[in-house]
Amino acid sequence: MPFDYQRDPEAIERQSFEQIRTLTDLSRFDPDQAQIAMRLVHTCGEPEIVEALHFSPHAMEAGLAAVEAQASILCDVEMVRHGLTRRLFGERPLCFLNDERVPALAKATGETRSMAALSLWEPYLPGSIVVIGNAPTALFRLLEHLETGGSRPALVIGMPVGFIGAAESKDALMAHGQALGIEWIALSGRRGGSALAAATLNALARVQQGIRW
Repeated sequence: MPFDYQRDPEAIERQSFEQIRTLTDLSRFDPDQAQIAMRLVHTCGEPEIVEALHFSPHAMEAGLAAVEAQASILCDVEMVRHGLTRRLFGERPLCFLNDERVPALAKATGETRSMAALSLWEPYLPGSIVVIGNAPTALFRLLEHLETGGSRPALVIGMPVGFIGAAESKDALMAHGQALGIEWIALSGRRGGSALAAATLNALARVQQGIRW
């Protein structure tokens, strides 16, 4: 049974982004932000997702500088880390969720493993890029850490997904990020996830390298 479909990977990507530009309202984004928005649409197939995409005033500037400086990258779950394009970041992305110390820390405090893993982030946090694509508790804990004087990342990509705490954690990031001295990129509401969080940083790195659609 013969199937007629596009096989050329470059043509597939080019045609995809041609359709994305046609189908997506990018009018409220600057050219760099639009690259992030289009990559998210490409990842999930929903042009409407850009309605939930928000940037702090200097998010792109801070993120691009951190990428150029090869800053540490901290991920809440392994799915985020593995979603990052290796040729863009090498071995830099870190995730401590499966660190052998984490289960005992979580048990001692009665908290989620994602929260406990953040206790191991501090040495890597200054000037880093934090990518949270799964756990609202991780984002809440990061904000608490910053409120008590913890080291500040250059950029937080806040895209946890779910029904319990996800929307609220991102609302907190957007409401208090400026006061806490951080820049952020976030998806409001329940939508999010590892693929979208990783796609955001992948797109940021492509912009830094001059790769655009």
